[in-house]
Amino acid sequence: MKLTHRKSNERGHADHGWLDSFHTFSFADYYDPAHMGFRSLRVINQDIIAPGAGFPTHPHSDMEIFSYILWGALAHKDSMGNGRTLLPGQVQLMSAGRGVTHSEFNPSKTEGASLLQIWIRPRQRGLTPSYTEWHPDPAKENEPKVLVISPDGREGSATIHQDADIYRVRLPKGQSITHEVQTGRGVWFQLIKGSITAHGSTLSPGDAFSTEDTGTLTLTASDDAEALLFDLA
Repeated sequence: MKLTHRKSNERGHADHGWLDSFHTFSFADYYDPAHMGFRSLRVINQDIIAPGAGFPTHPHSDMEIFSYILWGALAHKDSMGNGRTLLPGQVQLMSAGRGVTHSEFNPSKTEGASLLQIWIRPRQRGLTPSYTEWHPDPAKENEPKVLVISPDGREGSATIHQDADIYRVRLPKGQSITHEVQTGRGVWFQLIKGSITAHGSTLSPGDAFSTEDTGTLTLTASDDAEALLFDLA
């Protein structure tokens, strides 16, 4: 199986003082025509937010936007009336649709916060804005691959308006999982922490790979690992 790698140290980087952000794909002032996204996946930003800082109210439209909290906390408010504080391992997904405003802040005055901010193009424009969340199920904490986002909300996942299945992967050192890549689909794998070996290549935190080859993808943890796996039409 052919894998195309995206190394952590090759990502775009912007340090705004209150926000330290690494861009897997072109975003804001970082532009690389070779890295504009993968299928419907448009943005993966790894953000570190300073204590008490955050994104003030701003608009979005026609994008599925979700945050996966790595450490600390994230306070979300939007024009649909949602107000939540998300904790590590939790997901909040907002379908901006025909237009919505929101803000995201680190509510702690003493501790930083970190998250993956991810944008996926919806299957159609002009949708009604909506909001959904996914919280870890304690009964599934030891499962190596858990569905967190899907188009039909199955298995308790958050619902996205796109043919995209997104899994949280957690593997202890030495454990392996497989994932079947179906014909006509592609997989993006984003490593958050630890170390993963896949088909002869080793990934470190922040590294990623993609594949559009049909077949069995095998992932083995060479150190305790956490990642997101995107299975995209």
